[in-house]
Amino acid sequence: MPSANHSGAYRGDDALATLLTEAGTGRTPAEVRALLAGVLAAPEAEDAAAWLVLVGETLPAALADQLQALKALLAAEPQPARPGPAERLAALRAALKRRDLDGFVVPRGDEHQGEYVPPRAQRLAWMTGFTGSAGNMLVTADRAAIFVDGRYTLQVRAEVPADLYEYRHLVEDPLTDWIVAALPQGGRFGFDPWLHTIGWVEKTRPALERAGILLVPCEDNPVDSVWQGQPPSPLTPVVPQDEAFSGESSADKRGRLAEELGRKGIAAAVLTQPDSIAWLLNIRGADVPCTPLPLSFAILSADASVDLFLDGRKLAPQTHAHLGNRVRVRPVEEFGPALDAVARGSARVLADPSCTSAWIVDRLQLAGARVERDGDPCALPKACKTEAELAGARAAHIRDGAAIVRFLRWFSEEAPKGGLTELAVVERLLAFRRENERFCGVSFDTIAGAGPNGAIVHYRVTHDTDRRLEPGSLFLLDSGAQYLDGTTDVTRTLAVGDLAPETAAEMRDRFTRVLKGHIALSTARFPRGTTGSQIDALARLPLWQAGLDYDHGTGHGVGSFLSVHEGPQRISKIGNSVALQPGMILSNEPGYYKTGAYGIRIENLIVVEPLEADGELAGAERPMLAFRPLTLVPIDRKVIEPALLSGAEIAWVDAYHARVCESLSPLLDGETRRWLEEATAPL
Repeated sequence: MPSANHSGAYRGDDALATLLTEAGTGRTPAEVRALLAGVLAAPEAEDAAAWLVLVGETLPAALADQLQALKALLAAEPQPARPGPAERLAALRAALKRRDLDGFVVPRGDEHQGEYVPPRAQRLAWMTGFTGSAGNMLVTADRAAIFVDGRYTLQVRAEVPADLYEYRHLVEDPLTDWIVAALPQGGRFGFDPWLHTIGWVEKTRPALERAGILLVPCEDNPVDSVWQGQPPSPLTPVVPQDEAFSGESSADKRGRLAEELGRKGIAAAVLTQPDSIAWLLNIRGADVPCTPLPLSFAILSADASVDLFLDGRKLAPQTHAHLGNRVRVRPVEEFGPALDAVARGSARVLADPSCTSAWIVDRLQLAGARVERDGDPCALPKACKTEAELAGARAAHIRDGAAIVRFLRWFSEEAPKGGLTELAVVERLLAFRRENERFCGVSFDTIAGAGPNGAIVHYRVTHDTDRRLEPGSLFLLDSGAQYLDGTTDVTRTLAVGDLAPETAAEMRDRFTRVLKGHIALSTARFPRGTTGSQIDALARLPLWQAGLDYDHGTGHGVGSFLSVHEGPQRISKIGNSVALQPGMILSNEPGYYKTGAYGIRIENLIVVEPLEADGELAGAERPMLAFRPLTLVPIDRKVIEPALLSGAEIAWVDAYHARVCESLSPLLDGETRRWLEEATAPL
């Protein structure tokens, strides 16, 4: 691959045209500029030259140099001046009036309902300034409100002007109540049917109709009509995921799922989740931050063929051959007609109501389909990892653990001096990970909470909030990485030097209770058929015994070089009917948060494994399952209160630390290895 660096300035389109022709790319400078608009609307890749494959597979150095120079030139161009918040709101209201709408909802999500959305779809942020990961804006001719959950109570007030927007709670204040109060009978309230699931529409419509308000789908999004300089859709290379990492060919996956569709008499399944499509076709991309997937739609037919809808310019040359002739790559513009075609003859078509947009379901039903509402058929097979995926996860966690240990040694030397800030820590940890083989980026924005910032569960450090790490305090560090062979996610709560005497006892008590819950879940044994919600209390019990708790789930599923937050499995108070199965990877992350003071969380990734009926289980009457930790990172012994641990719990900590030391030592230099031996010494 050509270097990401380039020498000299861009020499102009005429010179580029000559180089493109000489290289036989078949591209013009205008096409390259259009391509680069999409490249610049995507996250910056770890390999800044990766996009060049979209122009040609092997490019002469002179051409690669000029392409990179043009990219730098375009990236440096000034962006259109952004209107002020009041001007943006007035423009949207004018657009609604032209459409004969009395109100409109702007959600945070995009048409895929994913965790991350590309710049083009960040309508909520463009309208209001709010950059959190969950929220809705509601607007009428004379009122506007922004709804966020408890994570963003402070952030929304800092980012969204109070003179323009009312602040409302996303859970406690139903959207429909606000709409009913804001609009008269006969009002017309608009929504973009691409951006809301069919479930949302079927819940919202009757609530509004009871008040005499009509819920109106919009053919185009009014925000887009007033957003000058709206970025284009992202363009990043779609590349094959090596079968050595996936453990199963795409053809075998498609055949397995299609056979199940056929058995149920279903003609096709509509897939709207890009991570499911990436898993099914063994492809990866980089259209959104932190999750290596291409944004796309797909239709899986009962004959095991797939129609894949995305911008064909994304496909790297080798990807065409990888997909084969049973996968038809089609423009996104053909998705609607393809839904019409698959619906013919009143065909039964599967769609997941939790993630399929109302636009898709409506289109299928208008075309005569009998829509079967069921879960994404890729979700459960994707969650149960193959042996190759598990081997990759184990290898990735060893390399990741070694990088974190190198960081922890640095932290132990620098943090007590009192000069570190949250951003400095984030940057240093990233630098250690970047030295790692197969590193492709972070799996989510690192949570680095010093002191009271650690009590903000989903805290994201910015230059405005960057806090110094005070000696004697606690520091919460939740981070993860994407590797070609696995995805990691680990949280450690670290003492900054020696804990302050006046708070040390309480901190150690809370930390050790969290650790006890972590151990209880890690050592749990449970019969097949058990769900995550049935064992969630194991992690909370030591906290409950002291009148304490935490308000987030205990565990989420994790993908294989895919989303760090993956379903359908989870460990949570919230009921979940999906049983834990061998090969599933989950997080184990109980915590405790004292508002305004500190936060504690201990997180390992764990894999579900079958237990053999021997030894202690020689008399077992049912097949049993257990967890095995994947994460290999020391737990800070300075914050543990051994007197609160049982003998079995102390033995678990010592055995875990022995495994960490044995597994990581071969990857470390002598000084770091000696530091690790001390950090993992028996309690």
